[in-house]
Amino acid sequence: MAGKKSLIIAENIESRIMLIRGQRVMLDADLAELYGVETGALNRAVKRNIERFPQDFMFQLTSEELEDLRCQFGTSSWGGRRYLPYAFTEHGALMLGNVLKSGQAVEMSLMVVRAFVHLRELVAGNKELAQQLSLLERKVGAHDKAIAEIINAIRQFMAAEEPKKKRTIGFAQWKEKQNE
Repeated sequence: MAGKKSLIIAENIESRIMLIRGQRVMLDADLAELYGVETGALNRAVKRNIERFPQDFMFQLTSEELEDLRCQFGTSSWGGRRYLPYAFTEHGALMLGNVLKSGQAVEMSLMVVRAFVHLRELVAGNKELAQQLSLLERKVGAHDKAIAEIINAIRQFMAAEEPKKKRTIGFAQWKEKQNE
């Protein structure tokens, strides 16, 4: 039963990971919910330990990025905030679990990192699949060209002029007279 629960939590975490500025990140509100703290408390802990959160661990969204997210999800689940949300990378999420120091935060930060790793593995698998498809496409593309050349040759053969009918020798005129 515990395995099933952790699978559901992992899927829930993965669904909250998004791509912003070319990086996979989670928003402060989502991490606060997972870590069992208020978003404000999470952000205060970050500000107290700001030296642990360099730009590649955490960054604040711009108002344009926030608006894009609102449009993407169709609803304003981030409405009513007085500040722009923070986005945490995989390393930032792990550091956040260490800064918060609660048992739930440490446990959930490990699950968050596992979710990031799982997504990275999926992307790597997709890259390999994309490479295989490109190779197959090149092979098929070469065959397509050869098949197209064969079809064109057959069409040219079919379109060759039929030889002109020669006049029959012998009683051909007699047959024509008979038909009159």
